[in-house]
Amino acid sequence: MENDARLHLDISVDERFPRHGIRTLLKKLRPQWRPEDVQIKAFTEGITNQLMGCYVGSLTEGAVVLVRVFGQMTEQFLDREKEMEMFRVLHKHGCGPQLYCSFTNGICYEFVRGVVLDDMFLKEPSVYRLIATEMGKIHAIKSGEIGISSPKTPVLWSRLSKFLTLAQSSDDPVQSRSSGHLEVPSMKTIIKEIEELKNHLNHIDSPVVLCHNDLLTKNIIYNQEEDICNPLGSNTQPCVVNAKLLPLSYRKHQCTVKFIDYEYADLNYQAYDIGNHFNEFAGVNNVDFSLYPSRELQLDWLTAYLESFKRCSGVESSVTKKEVKEVYVKVCKFSLVAHFFWCLWALVQAKHSTIDFDFQGYAMARLNYYFEKKQEFFEMTLQ
Repeated sequence: MENDARLHLDISVDERFPRHGIRTLLKKLRPQWRPEDVQIKAFTEGITNQLMGCYVGSLTEGAVVLVRVFGQMTEQFLDREKEMEMFRVLHKHGCGPQLYCSFTNGICYEFVRGVVLDDMFLKEPSVYRLIATEMGKIHAIKSGEIGISSPKTPVLWSRLSKFLTLAQSSDDPVQSRSSGHLEVPSMKTIIKEIEELKNHLNHIDSPVVLCHNDLLTKNIIYNQEEDICNPLGSNTQPCVVNAKLLPLSYRKHQCTVKFIDYEYADLNYQAYDIGNHFNEFAGVNNVDFSLYPSRELQLDWLTAYLESFKRCSGVESSVTKKEVKEVYVKVCKFSLVAHFFWCLWALVQAKHSTIDFDFQGYAMARLNYYFEKKQEFFEMTLQ
């Protein structure tokens, strides 16, 4: 669907009582559906917006329309027109669902079948290599396809600046307070740390590519298709089916992953997108950074990623250990700034969001791990 032909419906959905507005949307979008037959299922994974699946008959077999109602005040830090463009580009490349329409405070789009990954499966080689391969495919999409010509400007620093402004303008400024064995710093200290990070990272040459920028597990859909699996022999890798690990003697013919939710998708540093994903191994609701991936896992992940990135870019796909090590160091360094991005995001959300989530506690957890890893990652060299 071309951007200038996109359907827009002048309808607003009340986020507190969304069902009436959704049914009005569906009368326009799916007129063949009888209102009395429409079922609406609320999905609870999101902590920025509300997401609901609408269908007639079976959720697992019938056609499903996803309705996303934007969170309050999110337009202050999210470019919704850019998000629409990301839908178009990623769908064109087979990397994302089709956008059906936009409405006053949300969008409707295609349901991607599969299961939402649990955090624990991020460490399964058969799963994380699929994720690495899919990210490589997205990163290889040419910037010209999203209407951007050289020079390519990463969105990271402008977004951080916007979050800083919003956090500082809050009526309830961040105060230093205790969180475990560390003290969460004041906004003044946060600004100082970000400037130090920016100076450090400006000397790190990471390519600017099309990034997802929010690849937590709830934005990864795993699909094992129709035939569950076939016996292949004892040396095959395990495959995840319906959130369960199958025995080594079984493996699905073809398992795939797709990424969803492109609110933050834009041009950014390659190493940031990967480092941000590695941070998400710790989870969201109960953040546990002991789950951060080991060096061995990261090197294997990055090997699969670079093979995919090169292949999709039309470059010789052989990958050297030196290349993998260089990207690994860059990823570690850029993972640090991702902590500040989501810390500031959480502080802004804590002020405006109606979603029941401990945004303040989440901000503290991200800052704690930043200070725990800062010196180690700063001292890494590319040699």
